[in-house]
Amino acid sequence: MDKNLLKAVYSPEDFRERGHKLIDELANHLEDKIQEKSDNAIAWSIPENELDFWENFLVKGDASLLFPEILNRTTHVHHPKYIGHQVSPTAPITALSGMLSALLNNGMAIYEMGMAPSAIERVVIDKLCEKIGYGRDSGGFLTSGGTLANLTALLSARKAKVSHDVWNEGHQDQLGIMVSEEAHYCIDRAAKIMGLGEKGIIKISATKNFQMDTSLLQSYLNKAEREGITVFAIIGSAPSTATGVYDNLEAIAQFAITHQLWFHVDGAHGGAAIFSEKYKHTVQGIQEADSVVIDGHKMMMMPTITTALLFKNDLHATATFSQKADYLLTPTDHEDWYNSGKRTFECTKTMMSIHWYLLLKTYGEEIFDEFVTRLYDMGHQFGKMLQNDPQFELVIQPVSNIVCFRYIHPNLDTLALNELNKNIRQNLLEDGEFYIVQTKLKGIHYLRTTIMNPFTTQEHLQQLLKKIKKYSKQTNENPSN
Repeated sequence: MDKNLLKAVYSPEDFRERGHKLIDELANHLEDKIQEKSDNAIAWSIPENELDFWENFLVKGDASLLFPEILNRTTHVHHPKYIGHQVSPTAPITALSGMLSALLNNGMAIYEMGMAPSAIERVVIDKLCEKIGYGRDSGGFLTSGGTLANLTALLSARKAKVSHDVWNEGHQDQLGIMVSEEAHYCIDRAAKIMGLGEKGIIKISATKNFQMDTSLLQSYLNKAEREGITVFAIIGSAPSTATGVYDNLEAIAQFAITHQLWFHVDGAHGGAAIFSEKYKHTVQGIQEADSVVIDGHKMMMMPTITTALLFKNDLHATATFSQKADYLLTPTDHEDWYNSGKRTFECTKTMMSIHWYLLLKTYGEEIFDEFVTRLYDMGHQFGKMLQNDPQFELVIQPVSNIVCFRYIHPNLDTLALNELNKNIRQNLLEDGEFYIVQTKLKGIHYLRTTIMNPFTTQEHLQQLLKKIKKYSKQTNENPSN
């Protein structure tokens, strides 16, 4: 056994040398992608080949090339032609806060293991609650992603609205939630984790514009009650992940108030519109929600994974996971905001609050206004481009930065067009210049873009449409492909 190995692992000089080198490599990567010195947004490789490469690299690869290889063999979210998933091109400065969090490794379950980040988190949460329009009784916390935050919000809703103590005593009654059929799949997942089953997920039909049809709420609630389902919560999407369409939060809020239901807003993607003077109307009514989720790693330029879960009444944040852990958590006579282990699903979490605080302190909240507004503007402009081109069909005029469309041809039926658009997307993936994704709506296959990069321009989008037309022609000429 090499007794000096641990000294080498923890060597400050080794860290300094490797760190400086990596910062240079990352800065070169940013310059290369943002300024488009390289053409491709994704270095596509089939899973089997990628697995073979990394199995080989572990045995034979040069360790000094590890970081450069990862940089080369991945998806480049900072490239203006990355218009795929809802993942932000991180503000480069947050790579530094991420490094700080990783090195200090303060778990934050209890205050003494995260003093600065716990206090910083409180500042961030207060700022977000203020932007939503909440009063002084509001609060919340940061947690690891929208899926976990939505689950936690629904657990809070059940705790607040169901008459018996399900958390400690379990339940036999059929409980339920109401949500649009267009909502993100994590809502289904959360409901099933909670034991609601399919019967307890009451899916409200969407309008032709893919928005929750609020005119149906009363009839769906009546039907659920006749079937013995106790509905305790209703969820509004802000927006739907598939289409980028916002539910009518004001109408949902009024329904929730009338029927004493918990009103939750899944604003993982578009809740950041609270910062946009131009687009904050999309979340009108959000201030009436009992709880709201907003992802920092989607529309707020932060690294994965950090999410804010905000409550109109902060007491609900504390009550959700009330239990005893004598070795960690001690009872207090005052608001125990600084021991996050009492509030969050996870006991240990990263020092994610410093990403939010760093951006606010360095650039001010105006940076979020500029970012959201820029991307939503570009989504609207792309929609107009598609409307003006007879070779494309737009699902709906975009209300956010998510745009769904398909290539069309008068001689092809729906099945043939579905296959054609699938092939176009696969060709784009393998080509690598652009990265876009796909979705299926009412049985029709669509190409789907999410404009996440503030440096994506109309010229880039015109280039994308030109390339799609090229691949549509190739696919028609060679249908076996």
